[in-house]
Amino acid sequence: MRASKQDNKILIVDDESSSAILMAVRRRLEEEGWLPSVVHPESGWSLGEEFEAATLYAIEEEQPDGVLLDVRFGEDKDDRFKGLEILQKIVKRYPKLPILMFTQYAQGPDRDTAARGALLWDAPVDFIDKLASPEEVVLRLRRLIGTAPERIPVGNRIMVDVETAMVYSKDGDDLIPVAEIQGMKFEILRELAAAWYRSPGEMVPFSKLERYSDGDDPRASLRVRIREIKDLLGVALGVRFAAGELIINVRDQGYRLLPPRA
Repeated sequence: MRASKQDNKILIVDDESSSAILMAVRRRLEEEGWLPSVVHPESGWSLGEEFEAATLYAIEEEQPDGVLLDVRFGEDKDDRFKGLEILQKIVKRYPKLPILMFTQYAQGPDRDTAARGALLWDAPVDFIDKLASPEEVVLRLRRLIGTAPERIPVGNRIMVDVETAMVYSKDGDDLIPVAEIQGMKFEILRELAAAWYRSPGEMVPFSKLERYSDGDDPRASLRVRIREIKDLLGVALGVRFAAGELIINVRDQGYRLLPPRA
């Protein structure tokens, strides 16, 4: 029987799932409210083949929101890049499933092979060094899956709190409310912050932001609200944002967020 789908389930495919590195990642995922599920293959075949079959079965049964997949399985030279073969099988069957590849080959003689593997897929696939912090792993998974946390840091000086619908400027460790950014202005900034968090430089189209505008000319109304947001944040931070700063107009397409420099 197929397992019921749970929100934010991450399938972990790694022959070292009990290592200190993976245990730290699993704890961090749980802290985020995500459910890590570890693939445990049956014995009998080569290590790489075991994980390939078990992974495809687990995806079908558990329907995860994302996969954390190691590039290398075991010490046999034939399994050095087995994860790339598993990746190919997953992408063919589930082309929209986000996959974050763990690699030990960020440096060294095998770096080019791993890098080429990252460029083969027109799918939500990314590679990360296996020594990256658990926080970075979670961040990359969030961006792949397309989710944002309840509190979105915008650079080092702005915080967007989605749960309370508040915007804060940061002064050291202190959070200072920017109370004037509410209602439609908050929703516009939230959309921009979430897009930036998922992928820095990501643009939000006019059509999506104009939902938070009113009047006979929603595009003009949107421009006014964008200017108000920039002015209010500028006052809170003690700066004045020019046209090419903080919120950028991408001609005839939309807006994107550019966090202020520290």
